Amino acid sequence: MSDDDFLRNYDPQAFARPSITVDLVLLSIRGGRPSVLLMRRTAPPQADRWALPGGFVGIDEDLEAAAARVARDKAGIEGARLEQLYTFGAVDRDPRMRIVTVAYLGLMEEGAFEDALRDTPDRLGAVLEIGPTGEGFAARSPRGEALPLAFDHAEILAAALMRLRGKLDWSDVGFSLLPERFTLRQLQEVHEAILGTSLNKPAFRRRMLDKGWIAPTGAREEGASFRPAELFRFQPNT
Repeated sequence: MSDDDFLRNYDPQAFARPSITVDLVLLSIRGGRPSVLLMRRTAPPQADRWALPGGFVGIDEDLEAAAARVARDKAGIEGARLEQLYTFGAVDRDPRMRIVTVAYLGLMEEGAFEDALRDTPDRLGAVLEIGPTGEGFAARSPRGEALPLAFDHAEILAAALMRLRGKLDWSDVGFSLLPERFTLRQLQEVHEAILGTSLNKPAFRRRMLDKGWIAPTGAREEGASFRPAELFRFQPNT
């Protein structure tokens, strides 16, 4: 039997078809702490809980296009660096029906993150807390209140932080959370915020310089009350 003959007689209703969604973890370092963009759900199920920006994937839409559309339409963000994080498919993860979600991780510099939150009362920059070995996850409002999260979004957020921790020392992922020019202090703050622990300043700076990832710009930060720190830029290894 040829493919054409097979497909002509194929019944697409022969198997149950779960729905597919995308959920976006749009993360930044804000005030020295990892923060993520959440949206208040205004309709059931789980109304008034806080959720990741997400949406259903269209029947003629690929996953990356759906993720970019959700970032644009629900979070007002164009051109975010989105990386597929993990697929979450627990049978009971959504009370409406069988829904499998593909989570994406998008890293943002603090200024762009603030722009996404401006003048939008249903969006919030939640502070993420998690222990050095992945225990004790919590999402809190900027005032420190624990936030009730929708669906399995606490699991998705914990997975995103652990993924970042695993990649931080061997990849350039941390530089997506920094402006184009940054100080070594800012670079160390990003690492400490993601890792959830303090780092030895001389050892950290020596390791970053030895990796060859950063190059001096010849400029210094402006507006410093003491001796202004030197500014660096990311230098990809070639």
